[in-house]
Amino acid sequence: MGLFDKIKKSLFGEDENTDKETKKDEKAEEENAEKTADGEESAQDESIEEAETAEENLEDDSSNQSNDVEEDTAQEDVDSDSTDNEENEVEDQTCSEEQQSENQTELYEKGLEKTNKGFGARLNRFFAQFRTVDEDFFDDLEELLIESDVGYETAEQLTDALRDEAKLQKAKSRDDLKKVIVEKMVELYDQNGDSENEKLSHHDDGKTNIYLFVGVNGAGKTTTIGKLAKRLKDEGKSVLLAAADTFRAGAVEQLVEWGKRVDVPVVTSKEQADPASVVYDATKRAIDEQVDYLLVDTAGRLQNKKNLMNELEKIERTIKKLAPDEPTETLLVLDGSTGQNALLQAKDFDKTTKLTGLVLTKLDGSSKGGVVLAIRNEMKLPVKLVGLGEKASDLADFDAADYAVGLFHDLV
Repeated sequence: MGLFDKIKKSLFGEDENTDKETKKDEKAEEENAEKTADGEESAQDESIEEAETAEENLEDDSSNQSNDVEEDTAQEDVDSDSTDNEENEVEDQTCSEEQQSENQTELYEKGLEKTNKGFGARLNRFFAQFRTVDEDFFDDLEELLIESDVGYETAEQLTDALRDEAKLQKAKSRDDLKKVIVEKMVELYDQNGDSENEKLSHHDDGKTNIYLFVGVNGAGKTTTIGKLAKRLKDEGKSVLLAAADTFRAGAVEQLVEWGKRVDVPVVTSKEQADPASVVYDATKRAIDEQVDYLLVDTAGRLQNKKNLMNELEKIERTIKKLAPDEPTETLLVLDGSTGQNALLQAKDFDKTTKLTGLVLTKLDGSSKGGVVLAIRNEMKLPVKLVGLGEKASDLADFDAADYAVGLFHDLV
C-alpha cells in the first residue's frame, strides 16, 4: 500500500477515514478551547491586582532600563533580518522543489496521454456495459487487461486479486470497482520493486561510471544516450561517449552529431571495426582522463540473435579488463510502443547480459504504456528512465507515483 498511499490523494482525494479523523481532532480542539476559556475567566480577577502592583514597580525602573532596551531592540532587529533571510532561502528552495515536482507530474500526464486515453477508454467502456459482477465480468476484464499490454501472467494475477478484493470490500458500483482495480495494479507494481533501485547508480569515490546501453535497432539507444549526456553535462559532470555500434549504417555519425550538439567528445573507429576495440579505447581514455561518465552505444543487430549476444558478452569482458567492477549500469533500451514485444526482448537480453535496469522510450506516441506493469511483475527489473517526448528534457527519471497518476488520472 506504500505507493498507493502516495498517489491516492491525486487520484481519489482524501479518503473517508482521513476526513473522520480530521473532524474528530477538530472537535477535541474545540472542547479544550472551551475548558481553557472557563479557567481563564476565574483567574482574571487575581491577575488584575497583580498586574497593577507590577506596573508601579516597573515605572520606577523604566528610566534605568530604557538604554538597555534600545540596544537589545537593535540587536533583535539584526537577528530578525538574518532569520528572515534564512527563512526566505528555505521557502525559495521549497517552492523550487514543488515546482519541479509539478513540472514532472505534468510531463508524465502529457507523455502518457495516449496510453491513458487508450487504456482508460477501454476500461470506461467496459464498466459502462457491465450489469452484474459475476464470473463473466472477471473473465472479460482479464481479456481486456491482456489486450491493454498488461500481459497474460500479470492480467491473471490482477484478476484473481480483484475478484477477492471486490468480495472483501463488497464493491458493486462502477466507481468502487474502478478504485479497487487501480489500487491492485499499483500494489502489484509496488510489491515487486524498490523505489531506491529505480534511480541510476553512480560512484561517489571519483571513479568513472560506465553505462552500457543495449537493445535492438530502432529502440532509441543513441537518442537516449545523447539526451542523458546533455543532462549530465548540464549538471557539471564530464562525459565521454563511445560509438560501438559500428555495423549499422549511420549509427556512428548519429552519435557524433549528438556529441557536437551537447559538446561532449565521442570515441569512434572506422566503419565495420570491432566494437570491443572501440569500447577498450573509450574505457582507457575515460579512466586516464578521470571522466565522470562513459556512455557506451552498442549494436542492435548482428545477423542473428546469437551473434548479437556474443558481441555484448565480449564488450563486457573488455570493460572488466580495465575496470573490474564496471559497468555501473547495463541498461536495456526498449521501444514502449511495441508493447508485449518489449517484454519478450527484455527476457532475451536478460538471459545473456546481466541487466540492471530498463529505459522505455517513445511512450508519448504509444497507447501501450501498460507494459511497464508486466515487465516489473514478470522480470522484477526496475525502469530507470522513460522517454516522454522529443526534447532532451523529456527523458525523465522513472517515478512510479507520477507514472500511476499519468496512467490512471482520467479513469477515476
